[in-house]
Amino acid sequence: MDTVTFPGSYKSLEKISDFVGRAAKEAGLDAQAIYAVQLAVDEACCNIIDHAYGGEGIGDVQCTVHIRQGELTVILRDHGKPYKPAAIPSPRLHLPLSRVKSRGVGRYLIQKLMDKVTYETSPESGNTLTLVKRRSQAVKPGDRASQPAE
Repeated sequence: MDTVTFPGSYKSLEKISDFVGRAAKEAGLDAQAIYAVQLAVDEACCNIIDHAYGGEGIGDVQCTVHIRQGELTVILRDHGKPYKPAAIPSPRLHLPLSRVKSRGVGRYLIQKLMDKVTYETSPESGNTLTLVKRRSQAVKPGDRASQPAE
């Protein structure tokens, strides 16, 4: 596991993206999965800055990456205001975009991009968002498993 603490500011987003992107590549994720991880983490970090801290420069975002056989886990920790998922309705995506409320769309996006998403909060350790992305098990052309049986 590797952990880096970043200032809770929009200027940190590129460094956070690079950090998780390198880990995703090391985990063997393909380009599409790497982008998905970076986009989900970027959205989560914006939510931490905007909603947990209520603005830039108020707190830090601790980012931990853990690589395990074809899987990347990203853990984001902050000490801002706890997130209450039940208080935010699911987005009504069947409506025209002009009528979709912005609250809840980021959470929906993160859940669609990642394979597993969990959130915990406690007064002692703060808020912990855990994001998991697994390497695609698709067989590549030329792999032995894709050859016809003899």
